[in-house]
Amino acid sequence: MLENKAEQQPLFKVIKPGLLTTIQDLGRTGFQKYGVVVSGAMDPFALQTANLLVGNRRDEACLEITMMGPELVVLSEATIAICGADLSPMINGKAAPMWKSIQLKKDDYVTFGAPQSGVRTYLSVSGGFDSPVVMGSKSTYQKAGIGKHVEKKDTIFGYAVNGKAGVGLMHTEIPRYRKEVELRVVKGPHMERFTKEGIDNFFNNVHLVSPQADRMGYRLKSKAIAHKNGADIWSDAIPFGGVQVPVNGQPIILMADRQTTGGYTRIATVISVDLSKVAQLVPGGKICFREVDVEEAQKLYREREQFLLQIKYFCRGDSSVKGKNGYSKRRVD
Repeated sequence: MLENKAEQQPLFKVIKPGLLTTIQDLGRTGFQKYGVVVSGAMDPFALQTANLLVGNRRDEACLEITMMGPELVVLSEATIAICGADLSPMINGKAAPMWKSIQLKKDDYVTFGAPQSGVRTYLSVSGGFDSPVVMGSKSTYQKAGIGKHVEKKDTIFGYAVNGKAGVGLMHTEIPRYRKEVELRVVKGPHMERFTKEGIDNFFNNVHLVSPQADRMGYRLKSKAIAHKNGADIWSDAIPFGGVQVPVNGQPIILMADRQTTGGYTRIATVISVDLSKVAQLVPGGKICFREVDVEEAQKLYREREQFLLQIKYFCRGDSSVKGKNGYSKRRVD
């Protein structure tokens, strides 16, 4: 969060809550050994970028908005940013810019329209939202009654520190959410439990996202991935992006609200920088998997971290943000 925050104040009155709008940060880490789910943002890159553009710490909580967005009346002046899926955000009936900080005035009306690309978007506010901190996190986990999901007539509180409006990413640096994606994965810990044909089916076929895709996991419809000696294992820890294959041979990509442990074989793990692609896929979306080694996954992670640091430094007053190719990228004004 920003230092020297203002006192808590009402930020938004909820007229309609949307399909699913929750408070999320980067998750509740360090408690899986006690059976506590991590939760947190499904698209960590979009959440972190939204926070940085308004001057917050990267791990501050945002509103995670899914498919159909809320309708909000602004109660106090605030600087916000909206990053992630394009859910047609509007302010007072006019299209609002995304991936860019925006100044809101009291009595402004924030709404969302038809989804254009992606599934989840993140609304940050300079200063952060006020929500109970449970085990070090503000993240919502509905099944355990932890955290806050937005309901009709709610008043959302925060701190509304004045930020700088008009700070944003170059168009070339904004993610494009597609309905057909290639996901890079590292091999899972149970490869020896799959047949050669099963492994070939996993890497060489297209997998469809089923309607059973939510914050816990994405079930895929695939050509059956066969096991050698059954699908069951001694339960072990489940990472974000772990790909389980139960006895029916249909993969499941485990996501932010995944269980802490699981007893099915894991064939692969989606690398961190590609988790956003999964989080933004709609049912019916198509996935191809490509294997990379751990060194490549770490290299890509370091590049993503460097880019986020460049945004942070720019938002603190530097004149440019370095792009992926190392050249300076001017902000969008």
